[in-house]
Amino acid sequence: MATQYPKERKDAIIIKMLPPQNISVPELVKQENIPYGTLYTWKQQYLRKHSKDIPSMTSSNAKWTANQKFAVIIETSTLNEQELNEYCRKKGLYVADIATWKTAFIKGSQYQSTANKEDKNKLKELRTENKSLKKDLRRKEKALAETAALLVLRKKLDALWEESGDE
Repeated sequence: MATQYPKERKDAIIIKMLPPQNISVPELVKQENIPYGTLYTWKQQYLRKHSKDIPSMTSSNAKWTANQKFAVIIETSTLNEQELNEYCRKKGLYVADIATWKTAFIKGSQYQSTANKEDKNKLKELRTENKSLKKDLRRKEKALAETAALLVLRKKLDALWEESGDE
């Protein structure tokens, strides 16, 4: 008959198998006195349920999204060299890939903060220019309307003079 383990205990053991603790299944078998198969099953179920955003080994390195790369960077940040190499083998990556991604994220965040300042300054300049252009456009529209009104009045005055000239 299968042994039922309390959910709290199962969750606590699963947490031990994941970073940052990364206790291996054989060590947990000795510590917790739970069969290998059970622990491996729990770990696989957890990974299937919670690691949907991390592609498997079959996916191409080029297909990794920024969110997936960031998740890998966070997940591998606490691993030692041996664990990192093992992780990379499982995911079909190279350690250099992760290092490159990490560098790109750091540079990207630095660029983004300076880019945000530049964008804000540019936006401010564009708003000021837009405001002055609208003001100029209103002034020109008023002048055009005034000129059109004067032209209409001039035509009426000319027509009035012609009528009085005929009499």
